[in-house]
Amino acid sequence: MKNTVVTFQEAKDKGEKLTMLTAYDYSTAKLIDEAGINAILVGDSLGMVVLGYEDTISVTMEDMIHHSAAVARGIKETLLITDMPFMSYQTSVYDAVVNAGRLMKEGRAQAVKLEGGKEVCPQIRAIVNASIPVCAHIGLTPQSVNAFGGFKVQGKGEEAAQKLLDDARAVEEAGAFAVVLECVPQALAKKISESIHIPTIGIGAGGGCDGQVLVYQDMLAMYSDMKPKFVKQYAQIGDQMREAFRAYKQDVAEGTFPAEEHSFKMDESIIDRLY
Repeated sequence: MKNTVVTFQEAKDKGEKLTMLTAYDYSTAKLIDEAGINAILVGDSLGMVVLGYEDTISVTMEDMIHHSAAVARGIKETLLITDMPFMSYQTSVYDAVVNAGRLMKEGRAQAVKLEGGKEVCPQIRAIVNASIPVCAHIGLTPQSVNAFGGFKVQGKGEEAAQKLLDDARAVEEAGAFAVVLECVPQALAKKISESIHIPTIGIGAGGGCDGQVLVYQDMLAMYSDMKPKFVKQYAQIGDQMREAFRAYKQDVAEGTFPAEEHSFKMDESIIDRLY
């Protein structure tokens, strides 16, 4: 069954957990879709895990459109959500709607995600009024890493916790169909999930959320620059890839690849007539 914003809400109403993974290319998206994952997030995390940036701030609209369109070509049933990159929506409501529209038209996204709480509710409302579904994102919002002073858990104190709860209620009221909670204490994430009607998708927010999201390179141990506390590695694909690359290098060096079965035949008498 095709996953949509409607099926997302139905899942929460039924108490069914939602699954989301990142993807940035056709081949990976196809595998995730075939696995039955509910949603793919084309995250601006591509800046770090694909493009090699130190953070997500350098990612452009062109980057997001390019990778979103590639993912869209690989999916059938999975809901495709694409991140709005830094400064594509903060500058004005107008810019937010125009850039969300580009992600839908050019990037073939089925929904967009943007970071922030009350301060971006005018943008959320305007994008939703343009018939574009919006997933909100509160807690640790990586585009604000410089303001936060690093990648830190958010909402530990009473004032900060109340702000996150207020932000969650605000983005719901503005029309968001779901909200990502990143690096939020488990008890607070559970409280937020119980206090709003739309689904919450946790990343480093404990098991009380309505769903979970992970960067696929993290959960497959393919990205070694950092390993967040909240990541569970489901396979050591990074090690397997490294060993496969080494084995290939050795085979080529020793002349065992390509072998006879990897080569094409012809009438070799033709070779003798060549000059």
